[in-house]
This record gives sequence, structure tokens and C-alpha cells, in this order.
Amino acid sequence: MTTSGNHTTNPLAQPLQLPCGVQLKNRLIKAAMSDSLGDGEGNATKAQMRLYERWAEGGAAMTLIGEVQTSPLYPEKPGNLVLVPSANLDILRSLAERGAVNSAQIWPQLGHAGALAHGPISHPKGPSALDVEGLQCDGMTLDEIDALPEAYARSAVLARDAGFGGVQIHAGHGFLFSQFLSPLFNHRTDGYGGEVANRFRIIGETITAVRDAVGSAFPVAIKINSTDKLVGGLTEEDALEVVRLLDRSSVDLIDVSGGTYFPGAPASSDGTSTTGPYFIEFAKRAKDVTSIPVMLTGGFETKEQAVFALASGAADAIGLARAMVLNPALANSWLSDQSEDPAFPMFDAPPRGGVTAWYSMRLTALGENAEHRFDLSPAVALDAYEARDAERCVRWRKRFD
Repeated sequence: MTTSGNHTTNPLAQPLQLPCGVQLKNRLIKAAMSDSLGDGEGNATKAQMRLYERWAEGGAAMTLIGEVQTSPLYPEKPGNLVLVPSANLDILRSLAERGAVNSAQIWPQLGHAGALAHGPISHPKGPSALDVEGLQCDGMTLDEIDALPEAYARSAVLARDAGFGGVQIHAGHGFLFSQFLSPLFNHRTDGYGGEVANRFRIIGETITAVRDAVGSAFPVAIKINSTDKLVGGLTEEDALEVVRLLDRSSVDLIDVSGGTYFPGAPASSDGTSTTGPYFIEFAKRAKDVTSIPVMLTGGFETKEQAVFALASGAADAIGLARAMVLNPALANSWLSDQSEDPAFPMFDAPPRGGVTAWYSMRLTALGENAEHRFDLSPAVALDAYEARDAERCVRWRKRFD
């Protein structure tokens, strides 16, 4: 597939120019995952640094660090990084440096778990108060909402100063900004609730604040749901309107995904196997209403699927999560003539959350260069994952109480 010199007929190998002027070296991006490799005090660890270094060495144009918190008060998990003024910038600089080897980009995904904040170390708050089975939270005050743009802008500046190449604002998968967009979570009757433009309002304000803080040349991306995949949640038509609103903003890349971590609801990725790209038809529609590059994340299993998504005009970049957990050098493989697709494992009746825990614990093995010894079942992985979370909750409370 490759021709002489730097020219190639492989669409995955083509560079991607972002509106801010930054160029990604190819179209394969390690999508954000909650790697749960922080030390329990909001800091990166050596295993985490090695993990992102491996994906960079493996040919990914960019890696996204999932669930980097803009506040320690509403974390998704106690293994999250926390990007606030008291953060250890020397450790963050080491992470940024190692994740940028081989001309790769590494960006933190800035987030706030809102109603889904981890209960043992948080008092969850979302757009509206909720009290349903498995989910209770308070509603945010207007003052708390008004403080969000500044908090995200502050974290973005810290990311830039630590040497990261850009940031992604997390507005997907049921976390705070996704909750604002979703009528399932957002029951507000003021200027932040009701029609789509109002539900989007705090996101637009945050994008503006981040852009003003970091300048025009620093990449700012956003991740959104194409659908919540829940009755009463964000629909594809509403999500398409969100894309139209984003097209008027200064973001450089729209990461399209979907699904919501609502208690009791199955996640898009929490099955025993995947069935190919989940949201490709929506991505095609999104491309029709925006000139901003679109990244498509979710369900890619083969190089053929990735090539088709680009060639069909559904996406400008491909987000790979579990596929790159199975093979951290997958980008190099798919960019070569001798490409090989990852072998996705099949699990027999795994416990709820067990598949996600299996991939999370495999991330730890990759960071320790020990994947050849990784042989946990989903049930054992879930026990290990939950035990580690419990230990880190103790450290989190001591650090951030």
C-alpha cells in the first residue's frame, strides 16, 4: 500500500491539519479511557508515563488521557489525574514529555463527573437534583455553573504550561457536560435548560473561556455523544444540533462517540465483543453540518473498518481505545503493508463491569511492560480493580479533604 518517499495511498497515514494550525502526523488516535493509573492523590505514576509512551512509540498520532479532573471535588475515580494549581507540574511535564515521543501528541481530556462523581470521595452534583435507583445527586447552583468556564480554562493553561500539545473538553458518556446536554439529567427551567441551545450554553461558555486563556494556536477539542442510548436521553437529532452549535465555536476537533454510564444501563463498550464502529452513520451526518474535523470513536476492530470510515467521508480521524489496549503498537501495524488486526477476547458470562475492569487492569500491565503475564479473568480483574480503588480512596481523602 505504501509508495516511495513520504507519499502513501493508505488514508490512515495521511496527516491531519487542525484549524488552529497544528498537524497530526496520521489519522489514528488513542481515544480517551479512564486508565485509573493515578496515584490516588491526583498525580501521574511511572506506569502511566510508560503506558502513554508505548502508544506514542507504537505510532499513534495522538493519545488522550481520559478523565483528567478540573477539580478534586467531583472525580470519576480515585485513579484520575487532577489538573489544578496545586498539582505537581514536574510529574505532569514528565508525562507530557514521554507521551510525545516519536512526534506524537498527548492531550489531557478535561472533565468533571458531576452526578456520576465517585461517591466515596465526592458529594455528586449535576445540572439538576436526581433521586433514582442507583443515582442520587444535588443540583448545581448558578454560582457553581458560572465557575465552570474559569475552572476549565485554568486547567487548560496548566496543561499547556506542562507541555501537553492540546486539550479535549469532555462532554460525552454521561459526565457533567454530557448531563447538561441530556434531558434525562437536565431538568432546569432557567437559561441552562430546555431547548438544545440552552443545554449547550455552559459548554459554549467554557469553550470560549478556554480559547481565550490558551490562545488561537493551542488545540482545543471536544468529545460529545451522538446519542445517550437511553430512553429520555440525548437523541441523534439533538446531537446534530450540538454539532451545528460547535461549528460556530473555536474547537479544532469534534470527537463523536456515544453511550452513557447511567447506573443499571449497559455501556456501549461493556459487552463480550464488539460489532464494528458504533456511530458511523451519525458521524456522516455530522460531517454534513460542520467544517471542523470529526474524529469517530467506538467499536473499531479492523483496519478495513478504519479505512472505510475515512474513505466514505464519515470521519477525519479514527479513535481507538480497546483495540490499542490489546496492541499498543496497532498504529504502526495498520500504517504498514503487513498489517494485523487485534484479536478481541471473548468472555463467558462476565460479571457486570468485569469486561471494563479487565481492560483497565490490562492497561496497568502495559504500563508495567508485563502484558505477557496478564491472565486475569473478568471476575478477578473486577475484584482487583475495586480493591485498588478502595485503597486509593483513602489516599484521595487525605490529600483533598
